[in-house]
Amino acid sequence: MKEFYLILPEKPSSFLKKMIDYATEKINYKVVDNFNKIPDLRNKKIIFAVELPATGISNNLNNFFLSLINRGKGAFLGSEGIVLIHSKYQLYTKTYAQYIIFQSNLLGLRFPGRPIVEATGNLDNFIPLINVYKMTTEEICFMQCRKLGLRFANDNIKRIKNPKILALHSSNWNTSNSLSLWKMVKSNLKLENISEINVGKGDIVDCAACPYTTCKYFGQQSKCFYGGIIVEEVYPSILEADAVIFICPNYNDMISANIVAVINRLTALFRKTKFYDKSLFAIIVSGHSGSDALARQLISALNINKTFRLPPYFALMATANDKGAIKKVPNIEERAKTFAENIERNIMK
Repeated sequence: MKEFYLILPEKPSSFLKKMIDYATEKINYKVVDNFNKIPDLRNKKIIFAVELPATGISNNLNNFFLSLINRGKGAFLGSEGIVLIHSKYQLYTKTYAQYIIFQSNLLGLRFPGRPIVEATGNLDNFIPLINVYKMTTEEICFMQCRKLGLRFANDNIKRIKNPKILALHSSNWNTSNSLSLWKMVKSNLKLENISEINVGKGDIVDCAACPYTTCKYFGQQSKCFYGGIIVEEVYPSILEADAVIFICPNYNDMISANIVAVINRLTALFRKTKFYDKSLFAIIVSGHSGSDALARQLISALNINKTFRLPPYFALMATANDKGAIKKVPNIEERAKTFAENIERNIMK
């Protein structure tokens, strides 16, 4: 049984303290609030509980990560984490949670699907759930903390003997550095069930915010009102996949439009099927910089919102601008091999 550690960078407000209490009802934990004496956090269960100031930045947590970075990229190896985050203000809870997850993942921390409960100043982020649960926003927040804590305490990784991998992209094989990097990774995968879908062909209709009842109606049939390749190919492939790899070139520090449309259109399928048992990986290539921006977008959209599991070191990121430049990136073949091994280690029995 792994030990639980509560990472507490700031003195919690009374509200965050209640969030912690609800999330840890069935959990015995040790508190880490002295970052001059950080224990060994490998092979542990980690709970971040963060009280955000008006700036949306915790200086203490930044120092915590600096200390762990000095220990090496395996500082969290074998550990799993969740995040409780509260602010008296309206901004930054989601973006700071993205930062915590991304930075921790670089150090080897895995996260279950939907690993956060965030509470903004007036709890407006829970208003859409009032009609669902018939509860106050405060009650909904504490209920979600309790559910997350129980799910986290009981979470077990189910590895598959012969897993199915789906790679999604919208690029051109003749010019794409991102696809060239995927080709390197794929050549090192000792897996039989690997499929690829190019969502860059033809017109991909983005989500148009259908009424909830319409979206749910089509979702119950594993369909979407707008049909097309997303319903005919992407939905069935995602349902079958044990892991999905998003291949994302960096366009203006944003995920490409067709990949965004795929993610948005997953909402209909999500109405019927949650993705807790599916792992998320990414290959991100930037012409200049900003790969971390795309990684955090994927974390927010797919791990936080759409419940995909986030394995450690989920993203392979590189910088390559001109056609074929990816092949000149130092040690890129070795990095591709290491990434392939990481995929197999985290999903294969």
